[in-house]
This record gives sequence, structure tokens and C-alpha cells, in this order.
Amino acid sequence: MGVEDLSDRETEVLRLIAQGHSNKEIAAHLELSVKTVETYKARSMEKLGLTGRSDIVRLALEEGWLRNPST
Repeated sequence: MGVEDLSDRETEVLRLIAQGHSNKEIAAHLELSVKTVETYKARSMEKLGLTGRSDIVRLALEEGWLRNPST
């Protein structure tokens, strides 16, 4: 599986994590529960074989997600 297999919401959650936001901040920004954010994070990490936040940041750098954090 690759990034193209993620849902839009899973991608959005990973981008925000890579930008340094906490699960609580992401939940407030997206108007979701913290548990829902954790579920999106866990599901997307499983799909991509990621093991931690450092892997998410590495992926974000590779995908160019951190070039313009406001988008």
C-alpha cells in the first residue's frame, strides 16, 4: 500500500502530525474526537507500515507535505 491508498482524512491527519500538532490539537482543528484522530493515525500507519511519528515526518518530507504547511 502507498499514500494513494489513504483516505483524504487519513492524509490530512498525517500531514498535521508531521507539522508537529498533537492529537488533541488535530481533533480540535478538524472537529473530531481525540479517539477518532488516533484511529485515523493508527489505520494510516498500519497501511503504510510506519512505526512512529518520526516515520510520519520522513514520509511527509518525501511527499513534499512540509513545503507549504498552510495548505
